[in-house]
Amino acid sequence: MTMVVEIMVCALVLLGAAFVLIGSWALVRLPSTMERLHGPTKATTLGLGSLLVASVFYFQGRLGVWTAHELLIALFLFITAPISANMIAKVHLHRVRIGAFEEPDTKAGAPPRPPGEGDWATFEAPTRNTQASTANT
Repeated sequence: MTMVVEIMVCALVLLGAAFVLIGSWALVRLPSTMERLHGPTKATTLGLGSLLVASVFYFQGRLGVWTAHELLIALFLFITAPISANMIAKVHLHRVRIGAFEEPDTKAGAPPRPPGEGDWATFEAPTRNTQASTANT
C-alpha cells in the first residue's frame, strides 16, 4: 500500500471517528428530542460514511480490489437516516400535542407554530377557513 493511500485512509478514519464521537455526544448531551435528532442523523451519518469510504480505499490499496459493499451500506444509510428522523420527529410532535409527553426547556426554545390554531406535521386535518384548507380548492 502506498504512503498516499495510507495517509488518505488514516485521515478518513480520523474524520469519521470525530464525526461519530460528536454525533454520539450530541445524542447524549442535548436536552430535547428534537435537538437530539441532529446528532445521529447528521454527524454520525457523515462519520460512518467517511469510515466506509476509508474501508473502500484500504481494501483497494491492500488487495487491489474495488469493493462495492461499503458503498451499498453508505447508500442505505443515507437513504434511511432522514426517513427515520422524520418519523421520530412526527411521533414526538404528535405526543407533545396530545399531552402524552412534556418536553424540557431548551436553549432552542419552543418549536415554531404557524399562525392560526392548527399544528403542523401532525395527523390532524386542517380546520375550515384556514390557509391550508383553502390552498387545494
